[in-house]
Amino acid sequence: MRKYAWLKEPYLTSDHIVVRRIMLYDTGEGVCLFLYSGPDDIQCVSDRLYDSIGTVYEEWNDLLDDRGWIGMDDPLPGCQQDAFIPLRVKGRDAGKPEWGRFETFRDGKWIEYIPE
Repeated sequence: MRKYAWLKEPYLTSDHIVVRRIMLYDTGEGVCLFLYSGPDDIQCVSDRLYDSIGTVYEEWNDLLDDRGWIGMDDPLPGCQQDAFIPLRVKGRDAGKPEWGRFETFRDGKWIEYIPE
């Protein structure tokens, strides 16, 4: 299960990251919380691991804007858990990952991802 939310106002973390949006992903073994700085960021700038969704809610719910948590689909198999679009490391599916290069699923096929 994944959900994302917008913060009422930018939040500065102890490691000096400005957070405007967050996403949680329940892996079944823990809950990843992804932090996003820019309003259009596709991937996170930092992440945290929590034992439970309840702990995430306790720490973050008061910081969320009126929209609250917004549900979204889980990532496609092999895709980045923090990405808002289907995004995977190029070649990873063939056992030859090209780290730092990505591809996205569009119109029924995987194509090279070029950030705008």
